[in-house]
Amino acid sequence: MGRTRTPVTTPESLTFRSDVTVELVKSSASDADVLFAARVSTAGEQSLDELKKDPERSKGLINFLMRDRHGSPFEHNSMTFFISAPIFVFREFMRHRVGWSYNEESGRYRELQPVFYVPDESRKLVQQGRPGKYEFVQGTPAQQEAVTSALQESYEQSYTAYQKLLAEGVAREVARAALPVGLYSSMYATCNARSLMHFLGLRTQHELAKVPSFPQREIEMVGEKMEAEWAKLMPLTYAAFNANGRVAP
Repeated sequence: MGRTRTPVTTPESLTFRSDVTVELVKSSASDADVLFAARVSTAGEQSLDELKKDPERSKGLINFLMRDRHGSPFEHNSMTFFISAPIFVFREFMRHRVGWSYNEESGRYRELQPVFYVPDESRKLVQQGRPGKYEFVQGTPAQQEAVTSALQESYEQSYTAYQKLLAEGVAREVARAALPVGLYSSMYATCNARSLMHFLGLRTQHELAKVPSFPQREIEMVGEKMEAEWAKLMPLTYAAFNANGRVAP
């Protein structure tokens, strides 16, 4: 098969990032969604009328539902996020299946862009301790330099190989096998408050957490940004989540 294109990779054509992107694209989520869903149990079709009553009573009801693990009222809402992060973050994300919907950009149908993850100085590089009981500590300047140079060199080589295969007429779905998990991908992720709370309980560290978690820092960065958006949409639910040990109901 003849050549169809010419590789154009140069070191300057690659983009290196150390951050993640999280944008709230659309939402239908409020504390009122929790309240009317919960009150239908006792008020029936009059549950919507109950929303305008005593705010402190509403706050108490949400806290009760959270504390006693009555989880279904927290499912009657929706949030859709646009997320851009390294592929290895998305592979962890896909472990969360209940209450989540995903659509990720396709390496079969489009040429993947040369945007790659290189951790900055804030990322702790050294793992100490045994599995199940370990911590990460700051790397030395020499280790930081080693990580940066090694990753950048690897990314340049892999993307050059990818473009060479495309130039030879190889299908995108085959050529992408040359690319590493440090490549950035993007997706839409839709969830409800209950599924997001379960995600945050596992993928973020927090001083109020009743059950400790030890997430990889990069997925925690995504979780922190999602949490900030959700907290603005459902402040009473968010407060109850923190007050009850950050355990999903």
